[in-house]
Amino acid sequence: MCLLTFSWNQHHEYKLIMVANRDEYFDRPTKGLHQWENGIYAGKDLKGGGTWMGFHPSGKFAALTNFRDPKNDRPLSKTRGELVTGFLNGNHSPQEYLVEIEKSQGDYNGFNLLVAEKDELLVFSNYGGGIQQVPAGIHGLSNAFLNTPWPKVISAKEALKKAIEEKNPTVNELSKLLQSTEKAPLASLPDTGIPIEMEKTISSEFIRVEDYYGTVNTTALCWGYDGKVSIKEVRTIPEKEINESAFVAK
Repeated sequence: MCLLTFSWNQHHEYKLIMVANRDEYFDRPTKGLHQWENGIYAGKDLKGGGTWMGFHPSGKFAALTNFRDPKNDRPLSKTRGELVTGFLNGNHSPQEYLVEIEKSQGDYNGFNLLVAEKDELLVFSNYGGGIQQVPAGIHGLSNAFLNTPWPKVISAKEALKKAIEEKNPTVNELSKLLQSTEKAPLASLPDTGIPIEMEKTISSEFIRVEDYYGTVNTTALCWGYDGKVSIKEVRTIPEKEINESAFVAK
């Protein structure tokens, strides 16, 4: 994932409400949201074998974003998608899992990893900050640390807050968020080591870079205190073709 916003432990019905956009090269082979043979619900990166966001019916959730630092990217590092599947398919608690990941964090390019089980949601980045408990509230995450105030992170959080305050959200309604193509003004752009023109191009919530890169799907998730999870994914590759998948698990 490259942009996500979520509400944790502050809604009367759902302990986790999340909307997330995945940005990727259009020619990277991917299978949309489905239930894997091992039980998890997730899309699948057919090149690396992992995923960017998923839920296991046993009550585990994980999501991943890349940390943007192109000058330090390494072509031979492990695929970051295995960080998500490793937690979902394992028996470790969130704390235990991230302690293990912390030991091998240098094997991966930059990442932010969210892992949750029961009443615990933790975040860890291999760019620093250590393992952190995520407090109750509305949060946003892109390609920097949690709640780094990039313009699209701010607007995503505001959109989710408004959606929650106006009504009890459904995944159908939530999947319509994070669709703005408005670019941030130059003065508000971060400096992540890419040309300023590209920095502006990818500063919007929903990204299109000509015909080769951009937002390839939007996923909405509602995880209730009763254990029931609703997930919906809207895929837009290519832009003229829209595919939707939805699942309910407990």
